[in-house]
Parts: sequence; C-alpha cells; structure tokens
Amino acid sequence: MNAVDAPGTTDRVLVIDDNPGIRRLLISALGFAGFEVDVAGDLTEALEQVARRPPDVIVLDVMLPGADGFEILQLLRARAIDVPVLFLTARDAVEDRVRGLRLGGDDYVTKPFSVVEVGARLQALLRRARSESSVPEEAPLNCGNLTMDDLRHEVRRAGRTVELSPTEYRLLRYFLSHQGQVLSRAQILEAVWQYDFGGDTVVVERFVSNLRRKIDHGDTPLLHTVRGVGYTLREQGKK
Repeated sequence: MNAVDAPGTTDRVLVIDDNPGIRRLLISALGFAGFEVDVAGDLTEALEQVARRPPDVIVLDVMLPGADGFEILQLLRARAIDVPVLFLTARDAVEDRVRGLRLGGDDYVTKPFSVVEVGARLQALLRRARSESSVPEEAPLNCGNLTMDDLRHEVRRAGRTVELSPTEYRLLRYFLSHQGQVLSRAQILEAVWQYDFGGDTVVVERFVSNLRRKIDHGDTPLLHTVRGVGYTLREQGKK
C-alpha cells in the first residue's frame, strides 16, 4: 500500500481498516498532521506491513474480514509487537471495549470519529511511549505482598507472577508510585494516557477493573474505590 511520508518525522502509523473511505481519510488527515501512514485491509496485509516497515503506533478496526481486530491484536502481542494500539470501532458495546482493553489495546475511539481526536490520541500514546523509554529503571516498588520490578519488567503478588498488558503495567506503576493517595479519574487519565478529552474517563474505569481483577484475584484487596472521588492503592487497614 502507499504511504504518506511527512518530511522530518519518524512517527509511523499503520492503519488496519477494510473501509477504503476511512483509509483515505486517515491517510490524508494523519499525513497532514505529520505522520507517515501505511494502511492494510486485513490480517495478511497487516503482517506484511509490520514486517516491511515496523510502525510506531497502530490504528486497528475491530470489524475486519477473516480475522477481526481482537484476533489481530492477540497475534501481534504474541509476536512481541508491543507498540501502542488504538482501536477504531463502530462496536461501542461495553463488552467489546472491555475485551479490546483486556487483550492489550491501549485506547479506543468509536465511529463516527473526529480525525483531530484520533491524531491527538495517537500523539499522546507516542509521547507516553517515548517518556517511558527515557525514564531510568528504578528499584522495585511494593505494596504489601505486591511487587513491581522494572529491571525485570515483572509484577508479582504473593510470589505469583501477574501478567499485565503494557498499559496495565503503566497504570499499576502510577498507583504504586502514589500509594495511599486518592487519585481521581482525571488525574489518572492525564498521568497515564496524557490527555483529557472533556472528562472521558471510561477508559480509566475499564483499565482499573482489569487491573483489580488481576492483582487482587484471590488475595486481600489492595486497589480500592473511593466513591465520588477515584481510586487508591493501599494495604487493608492503612490510610
């Protein structure tokens, strides 16, 4: 497929969508915004593009022929392709969003969409990825029997390894770095996702739910909801 090359930038977006109109729209809009844009219409084309020109970020439609977006994401993650993925989908049911986030998606935008918002969210995902790669590794963080070791990129609860997606890992790291503090959804959105589109905090709620399911499963809860305010990570009985 053709790519739109924006001089002076190395930010490459792979758009995986089978709708030619949407592909043309995103090629034009994201190219104008300073991205290099490659496109694919199905799994085969997507894998060819990833092999030929590894992207910095991916825009992924859910409803695709052959393998859907969820299956494509699983395959990419299984191949250790950990670049940020933004779902672009007409399927706005809660269960679809939750499934995409649990599989390792980083964000989602529902159709119809604003190309300005898509571009801004992609830039936020890339800024976040760059800032994390430049942060020096720290000593292990812990809360009770929950530990995070950046050197090994490993999370353990009571000696049991906890598998987290890249975004879940970032979210837990933020909680561990601010344990005992009550963090609002807006604070979390700004710190972990680095944007705030008019209080769009649903994505925070979904990721907190995913994280709670993984780190508190069968153990004394560490992640608590503070009604009307937000969330806090702390050992039971501590304030």
